[in-house]
Amino acid sequence: MTLHRIKTALYALYLTNKFGFKLRGEHSANDVTKLRLEYAETLLSHLKISINVEGADKINKGQPYLIVSNHRSIIDPLIVEIALKKTGINGLWIAKKELYNSFFFGMFTRNAGTVLLDREAKTMNGFFTEIKKRVKSGYSICVFAEGTRNQTAETLAEFKEGAQIIAMKNRLPILPVYIETNANEALESSLRNANKDLTASIIVGDVIDYKDRSDTLQGLYKSRFDLD
Repeated sequence: MTLHRIKTALYALYLTNKFGFKLRGEHSANDVTKLRLEYAETLLSHLKISINVEGADKINKGQPYLIVSNHRSIIDPLIVEIALKKTGINGLWIAKKELYNSFFFGMFTRNAGTVLLDREAKTMNGFFTEIKKRVKSGYSICVFAEGTRNQTAETLAEFKEGAQIIAMKNRLPILPVYIETNANEALESSLRNANKDLTASIIVGDVIDYKDRSDTLQGLYKSRFDLD
């Protein structure tokens, strides 16, 4: 491991826990969104990764959505946060239990506006009840529909059915976003070369009606971005 990679990892750990601490206690939804955005911009700036957003004009400001994204990298949530900047959207990320218990991400995940998904739970009733309560309060829900990072050569891994269930149960329009750049490759490039300026692109697609049954959610998502 290079010195630059070690220094970057230590800085990311410091920054993640610094903002995790800032987010402790009672905060308004707007304040949480603001702090998460500040965290995203600070860390991506340190990595020298700028974000190009296409199609942000398709977002109705303040409209609650189920925001569905593809997922290849640990920095994908930061890229989505940048895409939602100035939209008035306060999103809650669905987070796995492993992230809540993570040494690196735990404090941030617990405090930064998330809904816990415990896949070992006997029933998902509590999970869906929590989402319904948050949506009624005006929150959007952000989800990586593949369930975990796609480390295959395929453009997308198979979508889990949970995303569509969330949209249906809460009558949420689905806002598809596609991180066109392989952010994991961009991150690795940044870690190899401290002086290289990089750009990651994310595209906002046309909204999908939660009642649309003309195809699977994955098929509808692919059609928005002309993916094979």
